[in-house]
Amino acid sequence: MSDTKTYHEQTVIDYTLRLREILKTLPPFAKDFFRAIEPHASIRTRMNYAYDIRVFFHFLMENNPVYKNYTMDQFKVSDLENLEPVDIEEYMEYLKVYRRDDDELMTNGEKGLARKMSALRSFYAYYHKHQYISSNPTLLVEMPKQHEKAIIRLDPDEVALLLDHVESCGDRLTGQAKVYYEKTKERDLAILTLLLGTGIRVSECVGLDLQDVDFKNNGITITRKGGNQMVVYFGPEVETALRTYMEGSRNAATPLPGHENALFLSTQRRRMGVQAVENMVKKYARQVTPNKKITPHKLRSTYGTSLYKETGDIYLVADVLGHKDVNTTKKHYAAIDENRRRQAASAVRLREK
Repeated sequence: MSDTKTYHEQTVIDYTLRLREILKTLPPFAKDFFRAIEPHASIRTRMNYAYDIRVFFHFLMENNPVYKNYTMDQFKVSDLENLEPVDIEEYMEYLKVYRRDDDELMTNGEKGLARKMSALRSFYAYYHKHQYISSNPTLLVEMPKQHEKAIIRLDPDEVALLLDHVESCGDRLTGQAKVYYEKTKERDLAILTLLLGTGIRVSECVGLDLQDVDFKNNGITITRKGGNQMVVYFGPEVETALRTYMEGSRNAATPLPGHENALFLSTQRRRMGVQAVENMVKKYARQVTPNKKITPHKLRSTYGTSLYKETGDIYLVADVLGHKDVNTTKKHYAAIDENRRRQAASAVRLREK
């Protein structure tokens, strides 16, 4: 059992192997960039960058007459400085709608566009900084504008409705649906209560092992993005939901080999994955708040908003949520909240009575 990997360790191994496979499909010189960013970029970031950079070279082969007959291994680092800003602008336009190798149609909104352009800028910046190339056309191109989106979260009464729904919706089910509900009810309630009561990320939630839960101090040890470990504390409601699940259906389960330590198990007796939790959250939320598209991340926003309203301490919110930069937190939670906006509506009188 000493050789059993934690969820985080296994994820790093899986992503590292996947990154090596992607690098084989990139120009040989690209390996230098990915080796250089390894100390300060997570494996997930590097893997996403590799996918994004590959899209760029495919774009050149498909759309640029100079590279029409190129194969991926023919690209040289000097090709980067042969491109003009207009080529980068055309690439940005291409990213909005394009077809992958498997003919699947891909689209990018503002966020996806910004990420792919950020990857390309970082790629260029490395070779320019190390004087492999003398010009960097990405610096002469305006980055895509990102519009602020309204933060979607649950109101306090909706939080209560959601948890009540999970506890009681089995009364309206029959047959196989009821059997499945009874089998997963304790687990689902524990996950939802944990996400709403601590604000942890869904990846941190599925990565939890049984030994990460400490009822003596009411804390869970989670692995944050980047690999840092942190103890997040929970209140009585989370404690009750976790105890009920761990002493009930989790204790009765027989996990498959390699999944013995996982806190949250799927019906296949494996560690639950991110997608499974996302699907579960959407399934229940759809019944309670059909007009809000609720995801695990929205539950995180709900917790952050509640914590900020209760404490008014933006630095505490940033610390508990694991934000490296408090400005990220400010952007989400220190904006004028809904109550203040409502007050603003009656604060200005147009005519004195």
